[in-house]
Amino acid sequence: MKKIGVTGGIGSGKSIVCSVFRCLGVPVYDADTRARWIMNNDGHVQEEVTRLFGKEAYDTFGLRRNFISSQTFGNPSKLTALNQIVHPAVARDFESWWLSMDVPYVIKEAALLFEAGSYRELDETILVTAPEALRKHRVARRDRQRSAEEIQRIMDSQWPESKKAALANHIIVNDQVHPILDKILNLHQHFHA
Repeated sequence: MKKIGVTGGIGSGKSIVCSVFRCLGVPVYDADTRARWIMNNDGHVQEEVTRLFGKEAYDTFGLRRNFISSQTFGNPSKLTALNQIVHPAVARDFESWWLSMDVPYVIKEAALLFEAGSYRELDETILVTAPEALRKHRVARRDRQRSAEEIQRIMDSQWPESKKAALANHIIVNDQVHPILDKILNLHQHFHA
């Protein structure tokens, strides 16, 4: 079984691409969603996150994501420490998940696939790209609570597309000009080969 990674900057459309793969019957592991679940449900991870950020990290509803974001953005050492807690737990969770599958290939969707180094454990990778202005527009429309400054901070914290493109096996341009469906269908056939 092949393990395929799908990544892209915020607002690039990686979730749309993964939705098409899901419609084709491909199991998709959403690393960001699973990371949030793990941070709320894995006792060891919760202890480590609390040790790093204090008791303010959680309330009766679970992880205080806004608090964690406020503590990590602009603080590379805290972000690195958080990633050192969460990324290994997600890697273990992904391994358990894909080992339970019996299909030609699975997809791991992760915003920080290259930054976290988890692409090394995959057979091939797909980078979804889009012009920065379009990405900002998409995020502002989708996440109305985010300010333009917050969107820019998130973009600045991610690797530039050129750096990701150098590592990607395949690139899907999702710019509302180039059709993406044919590219996805061709990749689907390629991964079945």
